[in-house]
Amino acid sequence: MRIAVIGTGYVGLVSGTCFSEFGHEVTCIDKDVSKIEGLKAGQIPIFEPGLDNLVAKNARAGTLTFETDLKDAVSRADAVFIAVGTPSRRGDGQADLTYVYAAAEEIAASLDGYTVIVNKSTVPVGTGREVRDIIKKARPDADYDVVSNPEFLREGAAIEDFMRPNRVVVGTAAPKAQEVMRAIYRPLSLFQTPIVFTSVESAELTKYAGNAFLATKITFINEIADLCEKVGANVHDVARGIGLDGRIGSKFLHPGPGFGGSCFPKDTRALYETSVEASAPLRIVEAVIDINEKRKKRMATRIKTACGGSVAGKKIAVLGLTFKPNTDDMRESPSLDILPELVKDGATVHAYDPEGMDEARKLLSGVKFCENSYATLEDADALVIITEWNEFRALDLDRVKSLMQTPVMVDLRNIYDPHDMQSKGFSYTSIGRPV
Repeated sequence: MRIAVIGTGYVGLVSGTCFSEFGHEVTCIDKDVSKIEGLKAGQIPIFEPGLDNLVAKNARAGTLTFETDLKDAVSRADAVFIAVGTPSRRGDGQADLTYVYAAAEEIAASLDGYTVIVNKSTVPVGTGREVRDIIKKARPDADYDVVSNPEFLREGAAIEDFMRPNRVVVGTAAPKAQEVMRAIYRPLSLFQTPIVFTSVESAELTKYAGNAFLATKITFINEIADLCEKVGANVHDVARGIGLDGRIGSKFLHPGPGFGGSCFPKDTRALYETSVEASAPLRIVEAVIDINEKRKKRMATRIKTACGGSVAGKKIAVLGLTFKPNTDDMRESPSLDILPELVKDGATVHAYDPEGMDEARKLLSGVKFCENSYATLEDADALVIITEWNEFRALDLDRVKSLMQTPVMVDLRNIYDPHDMQSKGFSYTSIGRPV
């Protein structure tokens, strides 16, 4: 199949590359000339494990190409995937669909023969209808169908998620479009991957509902962690006790400083705004948004408490800045709420992240960035772990203690054992566990 992918951000680049790995002929298109030239030269604009090798392999094979002009690629394509950004719109929290609609207008001008136009971007219910109407108005003679095919990729594990998904959701009632989508995803039949065909509206809502549910699980266990601290219970014991129930499951029951990233914050906001517009407000989702935002801001207070009530004049070492490991994504990371508060309260903040510091430098002022974990710790009055990168899981604690001015650790990801830390002489604070 011949596929055009509009947008070379996280979703577009990963999807286009994986489609080419399936054996399809894929052209990825972006208006950013420097990004496209970089991709042609093998420069990957995001950090995703394994993506650089996969791009290089398929570019060499000729199944993956990069262009700035979509006209030729769209005119030859059997399917055109819209994979542009849908950030939160300022003022109301709804998804900004400017780029989606602009892509639809450009696609319309280039259609030649029957084409399936696929919304891969995360979009609110009704967007498929709008895209269809835009194309119909511009090209009433065109032969096309509009499909919703939401992505379910985890940053840091996106290639595995794409190549071995637990399901593929396709929103369309058109038989020809279903046939094309089945052909595109036919390589997944080896793993007997379920392909769930729904209406366009159901597929659009499935993406938002899934992310909102996972965000709710995270928020629930974070609130249980707060209760555990008050009553002397251990949140990990509670999470294991409920997670072994097959109706609940163990995933997304790990406490922390609150969720961030490119999906959960904006998707919960967009879903809630959609529900309000539809006069069916989702109060659970509204609470999740509110609780999560307040939680991230409260983490700075937790650090100050561990430092005796104030961080003024103290050096705070921070390990981990991205919203999760195995990505360079800083979007809505808890570090963006925590570090500015510490700086404002008079702390000297030194920080290190294996992949996120280039982006962090653009977003965090008043922070000194260090070359590795141990350089960050020199003469520190406290160590704060925000992101659970593997290299932070087995620090040489004797060395850590010898480097620090005072052995205070605030572990916001619970990667160390409280008893071990106490035996090493640390003043140790974690989430939802008794000291």
